[in-house]
Parts: sequence; C-alpha cells; structure tokens
Amino acid sequence: MIYKDYEKCSDEELIIRQRDGEEAVTDYIMDKYKNLVRNKAKSMYILGADREDLIQEGMIGLFKAIRDYDTGRDASFSTFADLCVSRQMYTAVQAAGRQKHAPLNTYISLYAGGSENDGFDKGEEWELINNLISKSERSPEELVIDRENVELLEKVIEKELSSFEKQVLDLHLTGMSYSQIAKVLGRDDKSTDNALQRMKAKLKKAILK
Repeated sequence: MIYKDYEKCSDEELIIRQRDGEEAVTDYIMDKYKNLVRNKAKSMYILGADREDLIQEGMIGLFKAIRDYDTGRDASFSTFADLCVSRQMYTAVQAAGRQKHAPLNTYISLYAGGSENDGFDKGEEWELINNLISKSERSPEELVIDRENVELLEKVIEKELSSFEKQVLDLHLTGMSYSQIAKVLGRDDKSTDNALQRMKAKLKKAILK
C-alpha cells in the first residue's frame, strides 16, 4: 500500500513529493493530522462554536497548510499546520460572532493556569480562585455572588478590554501560550504578552474590587 511508503518519509519530504505531482500525499497528510484538528476543535469549542463546524474549518486550515508550506522558509510542517488550523478555526469563531464569553469555570482556569512569570503573587492568585470556586461547593447565596461576578467580568471584558486584548483572552482560554497566540494573531511575542498581562490585571481588579 502506498501509505506504507509515506510512513517512512518526513512531512517535509512528503510535501516535496506532493509538489511533484503525487496527489495521494495530500490524503495521507490530511489523515495523519486529523487528530490534531479534533483536539484543536475541543479547545476552541469553549468559544461558542459548533464542534463539527470547527473540525470542518480545521481541515480547511490543514489543507491550506499543505498548499502553502514552504520547506525553505517556514518552521517544521507540524508547527506550520498547527498554526494554520488554529487561525482557520479562530477566524470562523470570530465570523460566527459570539454573544457570551467563556463560562465561570473557564474564568477560574484563566488564573489557575498562571505561571511565575504572570506577575501575580500566588497568595493573591488563590484568593481570586477561591472567590470563584466551583458551583458544587457553594451555597445558594454564594451562587448569586458567582453570577454577579460573571456578569461583572462580562461587563469589564466588553467595556475595558481593547479589541486585541479580547482576542488574546479568547485564545488564552483555549490553553494557548502567549507565543502561540502571537502567531495566530500575527503579532509579536512582546505585545501579545503585554496584552495578556493588561487583560489579567483588569479582570483581577474587577473581581477583587
């Protein structure tokens, strides 16, 4: 079977063969990276898009990666494919237009997933997380506070965050690092990281006010 032959080749070698007219290479790579697309769809799903639609968009992004990959200029094909798939999905999410941001447990993970470089003291970080603890552990009175916190966050997001900061927030909530976000949005690492810090500070200030 021809796929057995392809399994011995690197992605970059396969792309060269595809450019030389081996159309079956496209099908092989699409099949090889379909799980990447599905995993991306799972993470992007929290932004409010239909998962099957995201998978379809991701496969389009993967096809574009095969078409556009430059073996002499771009990073490894897997890295380039990851970027193309993420961009295609996020563009689709934006085009669909969501009305709500991520749910409460996602706001918690925004801070729970922080690192030493995020600029937050660990004590403050846990104080923030404890203020938005999961619903299963809250009393009816506290659940009202939870809803108020979510509404407050949504207002802050809409009124205080710039368009760029909202984009950074969206992608950060899918689990992307600031460097990955920068690539998807076509910005440099520093400006993206700065936007991430500004965004976190604004949301933190709103919650702890």
